[in-house]
Amino acid sequence: MTESQAKLLTFPGTYEAKSSWTKALIACDARSESLQRQLQRLAPSEASVLIVGETGTGKELAARYIHEHSRRQGPFIAINCGAFSEHLVEAELFGHEAGAFTGAQQARAGWFEAASGGTLFLDEIGDMPLYLQVKLLRVLQEKQVVRLGSRKPIAVDVRLVAATNVELAAAVEARQFRRDLYYRLNVASVRLLPLRERKGDILPLARHFLEIYRRESGLENAGLSRDAETALLAHDWPGNIRELENVIHYGLIMSAGGVLEADDLRLPQAAQRNGHGVPGEGSGFSGDAFDVVGEGLRRLLQSDSEALHQAIERLLLVTTFEHCERNQVRTARRLGLSRNIVRAQLKRHGLLDRSAAAHYSGAASDSGVALA
Repeated sequence: MTESQAKLLTFPGTYEAKSSWTKALIACDARSESLQRQLQRLAPSEASVLIVGETGTGKELAARYIHEHSRRQGPFIAINCGAFSEHLVEAELFGHEAGAFTGAQQARAGWFEAASGGTLFLDEIGDMPLYLQVKLLRVLQEKQVVRLGSRKPIAVDVRLVAATNVELAAAVEARQFRRDLYYRLNVASVRLLPLRERKGDILPLARHFLEIYRRESGLENAGLSRDAETALLAHDWPGNIRELENVIHYGLIMSAGGVLEADDLRLPQAAQRNGHGVPGEGSGFSGDAFDVVGEGLRRLLQSDSEALHQAIERLLLVTTFEHCERNQVRTARRLGLSRNIVRAQLKRHGLLDRSAAAHYSGAASDSGVALA
């Protein structure tokens, strides 16, 4: 398919996205075209939707597309479930009355009330605490919320779209996610493929970002050299579309003549020679580092040590937890797990007492709210 035949998931001009890729997702690869058709069928319905995909694949984009092409006239509100502490997330979602807790000086509507008539997008739903999952299930069933500190139910008309970068089915089996809520959310499931599995989108997306940042920079002409295109196609894109956008933006800044060469893209050489299937090759990690880890594993296997899996799991958990300054949210993101699973592992290995759990589970460094 030529670039002129590229299909876009787009939004009305009144919507101003925070980054360019959230306004238009090019679908040139056959699998992306299949996704577009699926979203077109889902959008007019009122079904709850569960979007599954790696970080940077465009989960919020898909949710916005569903909302913008639905019959709903209310707002689209996006919330990151991992960005709030356990002590605040209930009040954020369902609202609170004055005096409901320390610091609640006045009544405040929650995000369910704010999204009434529209769509509420709950990103990283797998990070939601178990006790809150029970309350969310009841809200979805009863279509009512009860603010903290109140006994009066408030009717809400909200379409829920949830997203996760972890397999919720596995979290259900690990008893870290409620089975009944999983089935309630998973009325319709959308799986976004990582960029490495839809190579046909890479160059059209790259040219799309190149055109955007060319105009912003006031350049008359900008393009990709043959070597740059080869490097882009060879890279494994662990950060998916978000990483591609950043690479193109940086490359255009570094390019002297407006034509991006492979060296301008700042892609790891190992990734440009990429191979699939072996950790470290094309994954964005250092192959040398994995060689060292592999050699250490071989030495352990040759010893009489037992229970290696538990010991190695604990070592990985401790090292990552300390590297992330004992922040559960950042640890979960670094390991590609949900915060609930990380918390359960920390407790199982005796790395988190109750006081620490209350303190660290509330540490979140970035905001999770975006209004459209």
